[in-house]
Amino acid sequence: MTILYLLIPLSLILLGLAVWAFFWAVKNDQFDDLEGPAHRILFDEDDNDLSPEQRRQRQQAKHRPATLSDTPDDQEPRS
Repeated sequence: MTILYLLIPLSLILLGLAVWAFFWAVKNDQFDDLEGPAHRILFDEDDNDLSPEQRRQRQQAKHRPATLSDTPDDQEPRS
């Protein structure tokens, strides 16, 4: 019976920690997009499926900043 004097406060402390963790997660936007990661894994582009030349082109495109001069002059921007 005297163990209840220890278990009840301990359970209330654990409950308080769980409530704090839940509100922290909500405050830090942990529950904003629940379906995005599940869909993203289905449409992942794997670099191993590309040829070595395509891999080099993709790496160069990632490191090169996109500018307006990348489009040909005779093309008008699409709306």
